[in-house]
Amino acid sequence: MKLDTKALRYLTAEDWRVLTAVEMGSKNHEVVPTTLIVQLSGLRGGSGVHKSVSTLAKANLIARMKNAKYDGYRLTYGGLDYLALHTHLKHSILYSTGNCIGVGKESDIYVVASPSGQQLILKIHRLGRISFRSIKNNRDYLKHRTSASWMYMSRLSALKEYSFMQVLNKNGFNVPEPVAQSRHTVVMELMDTFPLRQIQSVPDPAGLYAELIDVILRLASFGLIHGDFNEFNILIKEN
Repeated sequence: MKLDTKALRYLTAEDWRVLTAVEMGSKNHEVVPTTLIVQLSGLRGGSGVHKSVSTLAKANLIARMKNAKYDGYRLTYGGLDYLALHTHLKHSILYSTGNCIGVGKESDIYVVASPSGQQLILKIHRLGRISFRSIKNNRDYLKHRTSASWMYMSRLSALKEYSFMQVLNKNGFNVPEPVAQSRHTVVMELMDTFPLRQIQSVPDPAGLYAELIDVILRLASFGLIHGDFNEFNILIKEN
């Protein structure tokens, strides 16, 4: 799905509280009852909550489930996007969003800017796309759980990536510097590089090959195996 931030600036404090309440209720409910949303939001009177619910539904941040046994709503990926962006904004990590520069099987990549104007990368994990439904069998996110929502798994994926990037960065590996993580998003350094798949030729192929093998061996020395070491995930500097 496309990241649409048009409604972000128009949401009120009450809207954010209701959206957060739907997120909280989603931990135990696939469809969060409206009565529970009112309770979790902590807002007095139901009329204000219903107004916010209407606003959020119009912006596709929450969705009313048809044929549900009770009146309720579920959080959409758009709603999760807004909650993550709201957190990054409150912590002065992000100020604006730019173009989408990559769409993959697991994530979307955007150029964003910090309050100081520094360009960064926002990676939004979106597990559950049709082209990657085998992830529940191929990845160990679920541990001992038998099932989980795609949003929950996207959160775990983002947290795991951020944690790995922190450790690798501290140990001298050439990975983008991790800046922040919230829900299913990771903010990281924008590197002046090109994916290897876009490079037609290099001056010293044997030297580059040796460098890449060295990365694999260094990872192995830490007990790590890169499960997707290919031309799409290797970044090359022009110099």
